[in-house]
Amino acid sequence: MPKYLIAASYTAEGVKGLARDGGTKRRQAAEAAIKSAGGRLEGFYFAFGERDAYVIVDAPDNASIAAASLAINGSGAVQAKTVVLLTPEEMDQAAKKTVSYQPPGR
Repeated sequence: MPKYLIAASYTAEGVKGLARDGGTKRRQAAEAAIKSAGGRLEGFYFAFGERDAYVIVDAPDNASIAAASLAINGSGAVQAKTVVLLTPEEMDQAAKKTVSYQPPGR
């Protein structure tokens, strides 16, 4: 299954819920959301800095992870950005492909 990285930031409302419910409950909620979209939660980490949490997910396809993203972002408690992750083998395949490209101004 493809892997995705979800970088999440809590809104003020989301921080209040996190403070009330705790981190374990947030991980469980994320796991349930991903599972309901056909995926599997691989890791969930809280962090300091620009983002409050990083989540690594296996999902069957882009549409499944987009559905989870719509539900999560639609809650208003979290702003999440999703990054598609590639394996080293997928990069090997990409490096072997020939692409024609003309840079601007040339």
